[in-house]
Amino acid sequence: MMIDDIRSFREKLKKGFVLGPFSKTSDPALIEIMGYAGFDFVIIDLEHGPVSVETSQNLIRAAQIGGLLPIVRVKEGNLSVIKEVLDVGAGGVQVPQVRNADEAKTTVQAVRFAPRGMRGVCRFVRAANYSAKDQFRYFSEANEAILIVQVEGKEALEGLDGILSVEGIDVVFIGPYDLSQSLGFPGRVDHPEVVKRMREINERCLERGVVVGTFVDTPEDAGRWIDAGVRYISYSVDMGIFYSGCSEIVRRVRKS
Repeated sequence: MMIDDIRSFREKLKKGFVLGPFSKTSDPALIEIMGYAGFDFVIIDLEHGPVSVETSQNLIRAAQIGGLLPIVRVKEGNLSVIKEVLDVGAGGVQVPQVRNADEAKTTVQAVRFAPRGMRGVCRFVRAANYSAKDQFRYFSEANEAILIVQVEGKEALEGLDGILSVEGIDVVFIGPYDLSQSLGFPGRVDHPEVVKRMREINERCLERGVVVGTFVDTPEDAGRWIDAGVRYISYSVDMGIFYSGCSEIVRRVRKS
């Protein structure tokens, strides 16, 4: 990942909001198209999709061609994958189910090289141009990778202040679906209690100057959360977007 792309992304977060979908495809062409469509980033999903670290290499390449920042969501509790996706060029990682300060610290340690962390060191990887890049420049620039931690349950609500005290986190992402399940309303992301808790997390993060992200799947919901100060907007999922587009075409043609 080119360091200029990461720095540009950080500037966008400071000035306004960024927009990008989750992706469960294994086809680089779809990722590339997302970039041409104008999205800022894509979340390549290893947690809820068929994508592997090996597959993600070409998806990351496609994102770079299309002008997207490639973020990779790793599986819950599998921090060893963090260094693997960063090694193949991810511009950032998104880590699910971070519940407290200890887990947040462990996550930061996995993402950053010393002295900011303890990420495993290897310079013969794609992210370092397979050793063509000066190793010390690589280690320094690699520490600028974006780190997003997902807060999405009762335990995380209770541990939020501790999470926010940990240095090295760029975005706190509110996961509405897992949060709804944790609160006893699985899938009902518009339930008043779920929305209330999401607003509470958002306000507490903003008070600490921490960038907030969340998932939406309508333009109206995106607008509401942007108005509330959310800057990292994950808009739906590529498979759902494709299905909606296809079904709308079928509906309109059959109606005409």
